[in-house]
Amino acid sequence: MSAALEQLRFLLVDDNHHMRAIVSTILKGVGVRHVLEAMDGAEALQILRDHPIDIAIVDFKMSPLDGVQFTQLVRQSPDSTDPFLPIIMLTGFAERHRVFEARDAGVTEIVVKPVTARSLLDRINTVIFKPRPFIRTEDYFGPCRRRRDDPSYTGPKRRGSERTLEL
Repeated sequence: MSAALEQLRFLLVDDNHHMRAIVSTILKGVGVRHVLEAMDGAEALQILRDHPIDIAIVDFKMSPLDGVQFTQLVRQSPDSTDPFLPIIMLTGFAERHRVFEARDAGVTEIVVKPVTARSLLDRINTVIFKPRPFIRTEDYFGPCRRRRDDPSYTGPKRRGSERTLEL
């Protein structure tokens, strides 16, 4: 995987300098050469305007613009440079409602802190080699939130585009 990582450009967004150093060390340890850093979502948006980025790694809780707000702007803002950008969120908040909040904002993958090299590299591997299709509905744009396709499922389709009109 390191050969694939050499050419990728990462954006690392975290208000904690030590966390940025840890994640940057992990990335560089596996061959990543291009890592840009930001202290919050607002600074990260400016970097996205100025530099092409392949993968963003973003902390959940930051100020003034947190990771969820950053993700929503990347996905939904008319002036977004890349609404399809893979976004891996780092979070110390593993509560179900927080994970759902990140997922529903359009986060591609989530890594729960404390971050390990294996957990981060597994998520990077997933966004590179197993990308999920993007879905647009009235109130959501982002990677498909379904983690698996169950061919044996016979119940009603919940996504509007999958519903059929019965006459």
